[in-house]
Amino acid sequence: MKNSPSFARFVAGLVLAGVCALADAAAAERLPNIVVILADDFRYGSLGAYGADLKLIRTPNLDRLAREGRRFTDASTPSSVCTPTRYALMTGRYCWRTPLNHGGVANTLDPLLIETSRPTLASLLKRHGYATGFVGKWHLGYGTEPRVDYTKELKPGPLELGFDCQFGVPQNHNDITRVFVENHRVFGLRSSTLTPAPGKLGLDAPERDDPRTMQELTDRAVTWLGKQRGRPSPFFLYFAPVAVHELVTPSRESAGSSAAGPYGDFIHDLDRSAGRILATLDDLKAAGNSLVIFTSDNGGVVATASRSNSQAAAQKAGLKINGSLRGGKHDVWEGGFRVPFIVRWPGRVPAGTTSAGMIGVVDTFATLAAVVGETRLDPTTTAADSYNVLPALTGERAARPLRPDLILQSANGVYAIRRGPWKWVEGIAATAPGKKTKAAEGPKGDPYRPQLFNLANDPAETRNVAVEHPEVVERLSARLREQRERGHSRP
Repeated sequence: MKNSPSFARFVAGLVLAGVCALADAAAAERLPNIVVILADDFRYGSLGAYGADLKLIRTPNLDRLAREGRRFTDASTPSSVCTPTRYALMTGRYCWRTPLNHGGVANTLDPLLIETSRPTLASLLKRHGYATGFVGKWHLGYGTEPRVDYTKELKPGPLELGFDCQFGVPQNHNDITRVFVENHRVFGLRSSTLTPAPGKLGLDAPERDDPRTMQELTDRAVTWLGKQRGRPSPFFLYFAPVAVHELVTPSRESAGSSAAGPYGDFIHDLDRSAGRILATLDDLKAAGNSLVIFTSDNGGVVATASRSNSQAAAQKAGLKINGSLRGGKHDVWEGGFRVPFIVRWPGRVPAGTTSAGMIGVVDTFATLAAVVGETRLDPTTTAADSYNVLPALTGERAARPLRPDLILQSANGVYAIRRGPWKWVEGIAATAPGKKTKAAEGPKGDPYRPQLFNLANDPAETRNVAVEHPEVVERLSARLREQRERGHSRP
């Protein structure tokens, strides 16, 4: 019996199964922890590592992240406002492929924008054994009803998209709920009674203390990370701080700490939060096997003559919020899209390096999928517009650009497409889903007419060269139309 062929096959099968199990366990051990920090309205002109004036502000923790990782100088969001970029980060898909196709944002009372059947970054990583946590600004809606009732269960939401738990701000730092949401409920909700007031829903729940919101969110993120100590599975934290979105409300600890007014102080709060996340990874002895990404949802708000705010005071002090680029949040110009993008992954991402290659925040999905071994995503069902730019992170040389082009959309729905040195601005604004009209006057008094820029020698977009290069205009216009009509841009 012992020497029979069937017994030998049985033993061989046991050995093979054991080897496979060990291999799977070893692979799981090699998967890095992942932390994605998505700042709000934060442009790299406000970051020391990207050239901010250190006499005005200091960002030692984020600068440390840049020294220990790789800094990208041509990273763009797909939108110059909040919701569409957050949608793209989670799904790897341009938001204009959804009913929210006119460039705007989700309102506080809107339903969940992401279908629960759609793969998300959280569901992908959860499938690979990750513990998944979300803390911060959500701004993607809750539930399925046309109008969210915050006195009831807020479902579906982040938990139905792959997160194990969530604690966050429903929409913006200054939204009308004035509360936190924990998992499926308003945090601390006492009753269904509403006491409306100007700018407030009047929920019967603890109200957010604006100067403490950053600290409370960071406390929650750090606590969640601490709970991962000693656990065998890797973890994924999506941390979306409310800084530096209006209202600009620096903490009491940061107030007066910068030479750029309250806005500079709020930047210090953002840096302090990032520092606490990094320190927690150090304390957990997890930093060596953690991939950390820091970026933003769009460019910074640029003060205008008709708008006096904290950004205006910071600019008057000399802070170049969006560097030398044109425009800012809401705009179709580069100042609305170009954001900091810093990646640290010890042993894989070369420390202290810089990349000028074009990447998009939308590429986060496919890139992290590649990190966990998924490199054959079907674009018809998963991450339709996300490219795997992992080689750019790790510093590998590529024979051609990892991303051939990138589609951008402003707050009023104006499309633009970037390819190589060129940027083509279509000049037509979508005022409502499915409807388009000529846009109104844009920043600096320029109408949103069709325009072509060569960003290689004109990064500030000062000279429209469409007349000189009609063949480029034709090619980029055709490419933009093709990608809008097709359900995906990634092959």
